[in-house]
Amino acid sequence: MPLLAVVVALCLGALVLLGLGKDPILAYGAMFGGAFGTVSGLTQTLAKATPLILVGLGVTIAFRARVINIGAEGQIIVGALGATAFALSFAEWPGWFLLPLTALMGALAGGLWGLVPGILKARLAVNEILSTVMMNAIAFQLMNFLLRGPMLDPAQVAAGTNIPQSAALPAQVWIERVVPRTLFHWGFFLALALAIAVTILLWRTTLGYRIRAVGFNPAAARYAGIPVATVITLAMVLGGSFAGLAGAIEVMGVHRRIVEGISGGYGFNGIVVALFGRLHPLGVIPSAFLFGGLLVGADQMQRTVQVPAALITALNGLVVLMVVSSTYWSQQRIARRQSEAARPSETHAKDEQPLDARLTPDL
Repeated sequence: MPLLAVVVALCLGALVLLGLGKDPILAYGAMFGGAFGTVSGLTQTLAKATPLILVGLGVTIAFRARVINIGAEGQIIVGALGATAFALSFAEWPGWFLLPLTALMGALAGGLWGLVPGILKARLAVNEILSTVMMNAIAFQLMNFLLRGPMLDPAQVAAGTNIPQSAALPAQVWIERVVPRTLFHWGFFLALALAIAVTILLWRTTLGYRIRAVGFNPAAARYAGIPVATVITLAMVLGGSFAGLAGAIEVMGVHRRIVEGISGGYGFNGIVVALFGRLHPLGVIPSAFLFGGLLVGADQMQRTVQVPAALITALNGLVVLMVVSSTYWSQQRIARRQSEAARPSETHAKDEQPLDARLTPDL
């Protein structure tokens, strides 16, 4: 169903291209060729897929607890800020110690940013969609303040350019590139390992069972003795931690400093990646690869056929709409089939009752 949803979205996008007088075959050929047809495009796709995998894992954990985390954008920003501030503060430390601690600080910052809406949801029943969206706005303004003030690169101040970016991270915390002169770095393999770890967490540990139980039925989970409020809060913290780690990895592996707009829409695209992957950690991997390719290929399509940038945003929006709609429709179809399958057994069980029981009216 998700694959069919993407095909439908691309068909609708083709109609829009025809309305603009563009050749859809040429446009989509440029898009997929730019994303998967060359070494440069493929490595860039893998680099884009890395934060999408991490954000998708965090969204998956939250969704499994029936919590909708829309705050990954802000958590990415805060994670990048925390990692950058820590690395610059202890630049003299050796790389073997500073590098993992920098990534950890990014995850910790993102987790703390997710803790606020988690507590509001669990303790005060505040809608997490509203609270996480507002936390995104706060994180964005915090980044603007810091990159134009306390964290502004001293070299920019001296030159008088004042470009909103931090100083470069110390070289010992840079994540090395897998392929030289590309953006593809070893953080991608860390994301793969974490996808396996989250799979084990959700289906092979007590905590994962509690998260899934709360997501299936909070009332039944509470009756079974599971601390529902604590589990919901923890799910939001874990979701924020993965998004914060994505921000830290993006700083350490790609930009090597924090720049304005570092989130790059990964927080919102990560939600679609998680839904497209059927909310399974391993399903997030090919989903992130596909959507990373769409992001890379969309830029190539824009340059090749000269379409407006707004069309690329609209195409991504169509994919989001179709994927979410297909998920809802698929769930409704499954529920209808289960209901129809249960009816014959109920009728058969009723026929096997004694005659007196069948004649007795329901009380």
